Amino acid sequence: MSVKKTVFTSDIQGQLIVLGCGTSVGVPALGCSCKVCTGGQSRNQRTRSSVIFGLPQGNLLIDTSPDMRQQLLREKIGIVHSVLYTHEHADHIFGMDDLRLFQFYLGHAVPVYCPQQVERKLKLVFDYAFSEDEQTHIGAVPAVELNRIDDQPFTALGVEILPVRLSHGPRFEVLGFRIGNIAYCTDCKSIPDTSKARLRDLDVLIVSALRPHPHPTHMNIDEAIATARELQPKRTIFTHMSCHIDYAEISKQIPSNVELAYDGMRIPLS
Repeated sequence: MSVKKTVFTSDIQGQLIVLGCGTSVGVPALGCSCKVCTGGQSRNQRTRSSVIFGLPQGNLLIDTSPDMRQQLLREKIGIVHSVLYTHEHADHIFGMDDLRLFQFYLGHAVPVYCPQQVERKLKLVFDYAFSEDEQTHIGAVPAVELNRIDDQPFTALGVEILPVRLSHGPRFEVLGFRIGNIAYCTDCKSIPDTSKARLRDLDVLIVSALRPHPHPTHMNIDEAIATARELQPKRTIFTHMSCHIDYAEISKQIPSNVELAYDGMRIPLS
């Protein structure tokens, strides 16, 4: 691809930014009249879950949520250099079409790393992006370069990434990712024993905690706290939260080394 444009972008190198920390329907949720959804508190405004790492060789996005465009504009992030996918649910892939512009800035397709089942779903949902038909013009569809991954370490943007298999309920597996001493484990109900060794000696663990009461496919707050106590990261941050979690109230109830994420939260990369 020969077309390459300059782009304005904030320098986020050395930071992880929580782009979104909400559940699949976001917060506020459509039609919900609870005080979290209607109260207007900024840290209860949660777009769909995603994070981005500002690495020396570029910005590494985890998941393309349906809110991706809004999230990147809000944080003044003008470019994504590469994408990792945790799994194929709609709230984690449906923003992929908004990768279209990055081919102009990069001068090539966006490298995407995903397990086989995500690749299969992307090709189904975004079939036009993978069509062999000649495109009418550059930028008509997102240009992505698919790289299949499993649970073996791989390198993207010059850093080693360690996939971590997680259980998203009784019959569904997803991937978390460890980059350096930070791990991102969204959408999990439990962490298999074989994966826990990959989550030791962390500076930061970002893990899903959907709500106070139990759920069949996501950890609740008590389960996420128990996970933090077992793995003993220096800092634990809860994400993928529903409107059953009021930021101010729940923050008072959790241990001192545990925090709730919020959209726009910035975490230094060690």
